[in-house]
Amino acid sequence: MATGRTVVKWANVFVDGYDMTGYSRTFGPLTWMVEEADSTTLGEVVKTAMAGPASINIGTLNTVLDNTSIASHALLNAQAVRKIMLPLGIRAAPAQGDPAFVGVLGQNSFYSELSNDTTVNISAGFSGWSTEAVSLLYGNPWASLLAAKVARTAVNSSGGVDDYGGVSTTRGGYMMYQLFSSNGTVTLKTQDSADNSAFADLVTSASLNASVTPAADITVLGATATVRRYLRWQLVFGTATTATFALAFVRNK
Repeated sequence: MATGRTVVKWANVFVDGYDMTGYSRTFGPLTWMVEEADSTTLGEVVKTAMAGPASINIGTLNTVLDNTSIASHALLNAQAVRKIMLPLGIRAAPAQGDPAFVGVLGQNSFYSELSNDTTVNISAGFSGWSTEAVSLLYGNPWASLLAAKVARTAVNSSGGVDDYGGVSTTRGGYMMYQLFSSNGTVTLKTQDSADNSAFADLVTSASLNASVTPAADITVLGATATVRRYLRWQLVFGTATTATFALAFVRNK
């Protein structure tokens, strides 16, 4: 993981287990805003507010038009609930420890922009976090990328990400995975550790099979679950011997 400023060309766009980076031109704005309820009383001289629900959205995803069977037009041409992961590489392709914006978001529009001089572009608009999401426990979309998109044929024996400056937290979190392909069944996990050596399972997906159709979703911890300092990806092969996936974890702080 590098540090510093970056540019959008190093971002990835993953939607419902499909890598749409090669079709995408821009996205955003990536919003994470908390509504405020006015709570000023007669005895206060300063206007006060109480925090309300968080609003999470990726704005508009702009892509080039490609009408092949599994490309931008076919994948976005419908109102639907989308599982989205946007890893943001820091001056290089996304790597372990880089930030990722993740969410289960409702797509509410699809439209095209035509020009005589450029490519035909299509855009998908999003309305925010979906009520059909697995859980509404957490109002934070910013994750640590634990596994960049790579084909893997072995379990993880490496160290993890120092995810929170030396301490554990006790407010839970959730894992998002994008399983692009596999040649059978596989289970994806996030593991945690206090010392970056002895890891234990933290959250585990169901048994997944992306040999025909990709899979993407979030798997949620309880809101009081302990998450230790270091995090890493892990997998268990069922009938599969290879799996290509990306995985991120949102720690509730």
